[in-house]
Amino acid sequence: GEPDEPHGGVHNGQNRLGVRPGSTAPGPPLVRTAGGRAHTVILRPVGTVPAMKAIVYERYGPPEEVLETREVDAPTAGHGEVLVRVRAAGVGAGDWHMLVAEMFAVRLYQGLFRPKRRVLGHEAAGVVEAVGAGVTRWKPGDEVFGETPAGAFAELVRVREDRLARKPAGVRFEEAAAVPVSALTALQGLRDKGGLKEGMKVLVNGASGGVGTFAVQIAKAMGAEVTGTCSAAKAKAVRALGADRVLDRRSEDFTTRDERYDLILDCAGKQPVAACTGALAEGGTYVTAGGAPGRSLWIALTGGRRAVAYIAKPNAKDLETLAGMLEAGTIRPRIDRTYPLGDVPKALRRLGDGEVTGKMVVRVVGLT
Repeated sequence: GEPDEPHGGVHNGQNRLGVRPGSTAPGPPLVRTAGGRAHTVILRPVGTVPAMKAIVYERYGPPEEVLETREVDAPTAGHGEVLVRVRAAGVGAGDWHMLVAEMFAVRLYQGLFRPKRRVLGHEAAGVVEAVGAGVTRWKPGDEVFGETPAGAFAELVRVREDRLARKPAGVRFEEAAAVPVSALTALQGLRDKGGLKEGMKVLVNGASGGVGTFAVQIAKAMGAEVTGTCSAAKAKAVRALGADRVLDRRSEDFTTRDERYDLILDCAGKQPVAACTGALAEGGTYVTAGGAPGRSLWIALTGGRRAVAYIAKPNAKDLETLAGMLEAGTIRPRIDRTYPLGDVPKALRRLGDGEVTGKMVVRVVGLT
């Protein structure tokens, strides 16, 4: 099963100041930086436990207040797991939700009062460091990318063998790290939940976000006529990804227009579900990404036109499909900004403020 705690705690019985219980020796200094960069709290190992840097949080809240850069015990690969040395990690909406935990459903999963998984990050690209028992697909030195329940904002992360794919040789680690959750969500929403076929009229609501930018490209590659919604400031970027037309979400509400669509992939979740399904053509499908509890419940309780709420299911086959699309140039991540590991709080603040077009990526310090 998936580990509740992707990374170890402090080293060899030390407390948070780096002092063994009962010792009178002072711990190492705490270096706290101002502004958006994570507070740096170095906890040095006393023994031989391998250590690594990670972005850690122990309570929910704003990124600039609760995230710290710490030196923690490195994880080890369990049965069926692969230890990956992270070169780059994607930043996504799931990280924000796990950080602030404003939805009760998040707390049921992550912990009612404190996070069980102390290191965020669901998307990683890097190099296999070690493999656990039973792993047959990977060996040390392989360049991979994939999805993990938590832990990618660190130098090392453990990932299930079946949630990895080989990184194409011509694709940068930063590009591969943007794919595992966002592109997978777009692919499964369009192809599996929406039944996308060539010639369909597709609307991507929230086309400038992490999932939306991939959805526009995948829908076009599958032969659809694509309309995207976003703010006017981001319209040029969405057109550049291949959208046939772009609607200003503030002045051109797709739910009140006469246009009808065979498939609506809703990556924004702002309009009422009933209004969205009203924009469907006969036999059309409304798909809402992310499985927000309120929308999922409404869809489950109401009849009428077909509507689906879903959360992407990571698997090696679909990740390999996306790797092929990356290699062929069918999709390309729209990377908004790249940050060093210590600036994860800045990246998450930018994400929370809705300023991102496409994806942000964290480059692990000291690696290229």
